Amino acid sequence: MNTLAMPVTPWWKQRWPWLLMAGPAIVVVAGTYTAWLATSSADPLVVGDYYKEGKAINQDLRRDRVAAQMGLSVALGYDAANGLLTGRINRKDTGPLMLHLSHATLPEKDIRMVLVPDENGAFSVALPMLERSRWIVLVEGPKRDWRLAGAWKYPVQQGVALLPD
Repeated sequence: MNTLAMPVTPWWKQRWPWLLMAGPAIVVVAGTYTAWLATSSADPLVVGDYYKEGKAINQDLRRDRVAAQMGLSVALGYDAANGLLTGRINRKDTGPLMLHLSHATLPEKDIRMVLVPDENGAFSVALPMLERSRWIVLVEGPKRDWRLAGAWKYPVQQGVALLPD
């Protein structure tokens, strides 16, 4: 009897075992990279003390009501060509203003500055290139007894008007 004997090749020379092992190997590599990515950087959007944040919200609401009683409003604009943040407050007797521009996702890009309005309530201050982003804008009085807040999508919006709620 004549039987045809096929040459036997070792398994590592076959393509099917490697093809079948490629899927799980890719999943292991991707899972390891995802785990490293999750543990190597902190999430800046997570607040550590939720109770304290909740109490601070009530304080902020009181400051919003004070701004409404005073009838305050602030308009801000950014001139990228000259690197100037300009604006106007509708009252002359407020004193210096505290401005806080909070980046939507990266706290290291937040900007804090003091604005000094002139006798007409106008102010202008040098500001390095403002990044294209959504900014949370907060303007407060020098004693932090009132505040105006809003969101600004720069450069989609050339300016922002902050009105009391």
